[in-house]
Amino acid sequence: MTTVLSLGGSIVAPDSPDSVFLAAFRAFVASYLAVSPERRLILVVGGGGPARSWQKAYRASLVPVPAGAAAFPDTSIPLPSDEAQDWIGIAATRLNAQLVKGILGDLCLDPVVTDPVADFAFSGRVLVAAGWKPGFSTDFDAVMLAERFGAKVVLNLSNIVKVYTADPRVDPSALPIDSIAWKEFRALVGDTWVPGKNVPFDPIATKKASALGLKVVCAAGADLANLGNILEGRPFVGTVIGPD
Repeated sequence: MTTVLSLGGSIVAPDSPDSVFLAAFRAFVASYLAVSPERRLILVVGGGGPARSWQKAYRASLVPVPAGAAAFPDTSIPLPSDEAQDWIGIAATRLNAQLVKGILGDLCLDPVVTDPVADFAFSGRVLVAAGWKPGFSTDFDAVMLAERFGAKVVLNLSNIVKVYTADPRVDPSALPIDSIAWKEFRALVGDTWVPGKNVPFDPIATKKASALGLKVVCAAGADLANLGNILEGRPFVGTVIGPD
């Protein structure tokens, strides 16, 4: 049985790598896999703090320098590019994924996957993947790998406990959601991807998951006891999305 986890960069490296979480996560994974040789995990790792920081630096570097403030004023500054920001974010996902692969040791025998439709081996107990190409987040890569390996559920693990009807940081009337169909969820997140967009599950991944009839569970990734409940089919805290 193969289970796909979209492992948010916000829990792997919220600002910098969280070594305490990573140590606990490695122990959790080893314990989960020890129950049965049939269990395998695919971990698709996000960019987190490094992606946001480097994308912010990219945008800030394209601000015109006031006349007289520099010896060599630049008069040909390009506009920020979504594609360039995506590639920066992808590089961050690959750095984080390499870190996760490293801590898993012999549980992950294969190189980090950076193209979910390419030929690659899955010879260990865990396969680690990272960002692929511009136009979407690692959530889409997780959906693609779920399709490829026949998984019916994607666990989307981030720094949020549940999906809300709106962003609770800006809307105090926002309410938590226990379950929602894909049609209603697509109305919440829209259909357009913007680099660094802060949504529970990226719009492009949402469209693909909806078409495949997948179920996505959004939950707090740092709560490993709750993650265990999800994986073992016990009651858990989180939001179930789809199918319609």
